[in-house]
This record gives sequence, C-alpha cells and structure tokens, in this order.
Amino acid sequence: MPGRIAGQSNKLSALFAGVEADVPASAGDLDIRQVACDSRKVQPRALFFALHGAKADGNTFIRDAVSRGAVAIVSEDAPPATMPSSVAWIRVAHARKALAIAGANFFGHPAKALQLVAVTGTNGKTTTTSLVDAIIKASGAKTGLFGTIAYHTPLGDYPAPNTTPESLDLQGFLAETRDTGGRYGVLEASSHSLAMDRLWGCHFAAAVFTNLTREHMDYHKTFDDYFAAKLRLFEGTGAGAPDTAVLNTDDEYGKRLAGLAKNAVTYGLTSGAQLTTKKFHLTFSGLSFTALTPNGKIDIDSLLVGRINVYNILAAIGAVQTLGLSNEVIAAGVRNLKNVSGRFQPIAMGQPFLVVVDYAHTDDALENLIRTARELNPKGRIITLFGCGGLKDRTKRPVMGEVAGRLSDLTILSSDNPKSEDPLKIISDIVVGLQKTHGKYMIEPDREKAIGLAIDEARAGDILLLAGKGHENYQILADHTLGFDDREVARRALRERGYDRPESGPGFGT
Repeated sequence: MPGRIAGQSNKLSALFAGVEADVPASAGDLDIRQVACDSRKVQPRALFFALHGAKADGNTFIRDAVSRGAVAIVSEDAPPATMPSSVAWIRVAHARKALAIAGANFFGHPAKALQLVAVTGTNGKTTTTSLVDAIIKASGAKTGLFGTIAYHTPLGDYPAPNTTPESLDLQGFLAETRDTGGRYGVLEASSHSLAMDRLWGCHFAAAVFTNLTREHMDYHKTFDDYFAAKLRLFEGTGAGAPDTAVLNTDDEYGKRLAGLAKNAVTYGLTSGAQLTTKKFHLTFSGLSFTALTPNGKIDIDSLLVGRINVYNILAAIGAVQTLGLSNEVIAAGVRNLKNVSGRFQPIAMGQPFLVVVDYAHTDDALENLIRTARELNPKGRIITLFGCGGLKDRTKRPVMGEVAGRLSDLTILSSDNPKSEDPLKIISDIVVGLQKTHGKYMIEPDREKAIGLAIDEARAGDILLLAGKGHENYQILADHTLGFDDREVARRALRERGYDRPESGPGFGT
C-alpha cells in the first residue's frame, strides 16, 4: 500500500474522530503506527480491522494479527474470551465505514486536498476515467487514476486487485497523489465498492453514470439492489452529494437519476441531453464529431473506435467541464489518448482480416462490441470468440450466448476464467441461449486452441472479436493461474500462420 504506512504516530482516539465507537478510555492514548485490514500485512503497533467479507471473515484472523503486533482490534463482534487484556477491543456497528473514516484520519484526509471524479455504471468506466485522466494531464496537472487496469499515482503504477481499491488503500493512494503534487483523483466506482462503503467519506466534484445492464447478479441478487448500489454514489458517500452528476439519459436508469440528482448535467445522442452531438464519423482509425456542450462547441478527434466511445467522450467532457477545464484542453486531452488497454484493441500482423481484443464480458458490452464491428464493416463476417467466468452470475451466460448467436456470423465458445467450475458446464449454459438464435457456433474449451481455430476460420475482410479478457494477462483455473494474454496468444498464432509484419495500424492487413 502506498503513502504513510509505518513510522507515523497517531493516537488511537484521533483515528476514531467521526466514528461511532466506544473507544476504551485506557486505550485512547495508544500509539498507532499502522492501520490494516489484512492480517498478513500487520506490523507492530497496528490497528487491525476485522471485516466480514463475501469469502472470508476477518474475525478469524485476529489471532494472526495480534501475533504480528496489532495492539487494537476493531470488529462488529464481541471480543472472544481468549483476547489478551493488553489488546484494545473497539466494537463498532459498521466496520467498513469505520475503516474508511479511520483511514482518512490516518492519512490526513487527502480527499479534501483533491478534486475527485468517480465514474460508475456497468460498462464504459475504464475508458471514461482514462479520458478524464488524459484531459486533466493535458492541462498540465498531476492526477491519480484508479480502476480495473491499474492504480496510478504520480509515482507510478500499482496492480489492481479490485476495480475500486479498498477504502484504506484508496486513502493511501490519494495521500500519495496529494503528496507528490497531484490535484485530482479519478476512479472507477464499482457497485461492489459502493455496497461495501469503500468510498465512504469521499466527496466528489463530479460523479458520472454511464449505463446499467445485467451484471453481478450473483452478488446483488436483484436488479433493484444493483441500481441501489450505484445510487449511493449520487446520494453521497457520507460526505454530501457530488457537486455535479453527469448522467447518460439515453439509459433508462440515467433518466431516473436525473430526476433525483440535485445538480445534473445530462449527455446522450437521442434524448435531448445538454451534452450531445448531431452527427459523428466512425472509422477503424478512430472517430470525430462536434460536441455540443453548455460551454460551447468542441471539435473532437479521437483514436478510440466505435459509437460507444462517442458516449464515453461526452461523459468525460461533462466531468471535466465541472472541474473548469477549457474546451481547448478537452480537445487536446481526448486527442492524446491513443488507446485503452484491452478495449477494442486491434492486433494487426499483416493478416487480411481484423483481430480485435476487447474486455466485453456482459451481454450489453458484447452487443455493443459486435454492433461496433458491424457498423465499421457491414460487408464482412463477424466471428466472435468468448466464454464466461466461473463461480459468477450464471444468469448472464445464456443471454450472452443469444446476443452472440443473433449478431455474429460465427460464434466460438471457449473458456474465460473458469476457476473451479467445469468449463464445459459453463459453455453448456451459454449454448442454451445461443441455440435459440439458430446461429452457427463451434466449441473449443482450450482458449489458446480456440484462438487458433478462430484465426483459421477467418477470411479476408472478416473481423474476429476476442471478447471477455481484454487487458488481463492471466487465466484462473481450478488449481492454478496461468499466464495468458489474448493479445500475445493472437500475435503468436498469427506468426505461426505466416503473418509477421510489425504492427502499424488498426486496419486490415496493416
């Protein structure tokens, strides 16, 4: 974790300022040098938060935390009879909110020193935050950027185990951004993070809503619960509602939010939104359009591909105009963003067909991906290769199969991250939906072999879509994790078939 981790002294009572908790009077002056919620990372004189998680209960790791040097424990549970009297026990009603506040206190409230932008929605979060970050950088300012691909501060990149960092880690990243001269923080706000209060206590200058479609039904159980999690960002995460809500009102749920938000800026292509465009030009090399905004027109030229990125750019414009950035800076920032890793990323090795790697792993994202390919190439065939992750929402599998079968000329079903599920069982769930369309399909559970099969099936002028994994460079199996990157596997397969020209552009045979 970045920022001040150890060696900084904080009184226990100071860390609980703003937290509803009964801190024992005898423990208030305890010298705390670390706040932790992972017992494996505990250092001497740590305050350890025992969190109830979806997969594990932090209370089962208290003994380990104490053995490593924790001097105080925070839990929603009563202390066990075996707890040493030398260890302070602080019981709270909401451990995750308490962690977020204590983390902010520990790092000196870095969120208050930054203008924060959050982007939520099922699809488009990564690209929209990347655009906002690029625009801010075009102004000459430093930022922190936290999302699915990586966590970035002015000091460099960190791996991203979650779309949104745990609250304690987030405060550390924001502190590092602040302490290295950053003025802005941009982050993807996942529904999990909002439900788990990872953003509690953070006030946002702008909060963006992209769309809401089927996803995470294994966690949220109902669509209403899923929307309620997203709604929390716009109600305010314990620090007041965002200064401005930037809402896609071409989306049904964006319209609902527009009726609830105190100060909203709307964007879209069909809804009479405040941020819009009358027409746009799409090619394999990028897109262009004139954005009509409350602050005047902006001529946009972008290397991003497809109609969906018109939406993402409009969303980013809405966010950065809230920050007061000029139209000239906005145009430059959009132009500067050359690509987003694993988002409609072309693999061009001289082959006469286009290979595209994309992270689409929901039915809506898959439909947008295939429609983008079809809009750019109405005469060629679309071959779509995808799978679904194991131990996750099974309800989306047949829906994704139906989308692929309905919109593709050929679908190749393979594995994504099957984990401990039988890959063939996952594929069978997808086939249920695909067969409804009577579309042509093939099955190859081994993803590397499937990519080779798809390349062999492709003809001149076709588009081959490798969907689901995008930027990921691994595949999670039942008993181990493989190094696996669709982009590298595709390049290797193309070389093996005689295509070995260095990549030089997104078009066919380039």
